[in-house]
Amino acid sequence: MSGYINTLVFGIYPYIALAVLVLGTIIRYDREPYTWRSGSSQLLRRKQLIWGSVLFHVGVLVIFFGHLIGLLTPIAVFDAIGISHTAKQLLAIIAGGIAGVMAIVGATMLIHRRLFDARVRAASSNSDTAIIILLWIQLLLGLMTIPVSLGHLDGHEMVRFMTWAQGIFTFNPDAASYVAGASWVFKAHLFLGLTIFLLFPFTRLVHMLSVPVRYLWRPGYQVVRERNRREAPNRIPAE
Repeated sequence: MSGYINTLVFGIYPYIALAVLVLGTIIRYDREPYTWRSGSSQLLRRKQLIWGSVLFHVGVLVIFFGHLIGLLTPIAVFDAIGISHTAKQLLAIIAGGIAGVMAIVGATMLIHRRLFDARVRAASSNSDTAIIILLWIQLLLGLMTIPVSLGHLDGHEMVRFMTWAQGIFTFNPDAASYVAGASWVFKAHLFLGLTIFLLFPFTRLVHMLSVPVRYLWRPGYQVVRERNRREAPNRIPAE
């Protein structure tokens, strides 16, 4: 029974979550483009928002790209450039730990602001509150994996999860077996991460895909009004 559940959660559920993530995001962008926003409440309790948002976003970005590179880079690549499993494990613990603390402190500030400021709470939706709480729990689970990882500095535990993640993307039918004997905290962390992927298209998290790269080369002035074709347009400096 436990083997069946392990296969269901870590062998089948990842494909369901990823399919909903991709298809749901495309459908939402196509059918509900005006809901594709972060729903900022920056005019309310601005100072706490700035500190919380900066800490949270910087920490989460470091964690996200660290996981992306760490899990999906073939083990042979690390071996070829001379990075041992132990060194990679220590780097993940130190960098991930610092980023995790930053992110959870920021998330705590954002949750406090959202729950205990009446104006912010009134401007928030239930999904906004639920997703930030889920992210806080996920960050906590990630930090809880550090003591377990310190007991496996040989890096073999890390290799287990790399093999699982790469097995999912290469459609290895035995991928779930690689995490069967992992600690419960790692399994909870993986499961909640997949669940966040599943919920992604239905929350404000979609705004992270709208990186405003074009602002890097936009003109220094913005046209705000034209009287007629012969007169020069009024311009104001771009912020």
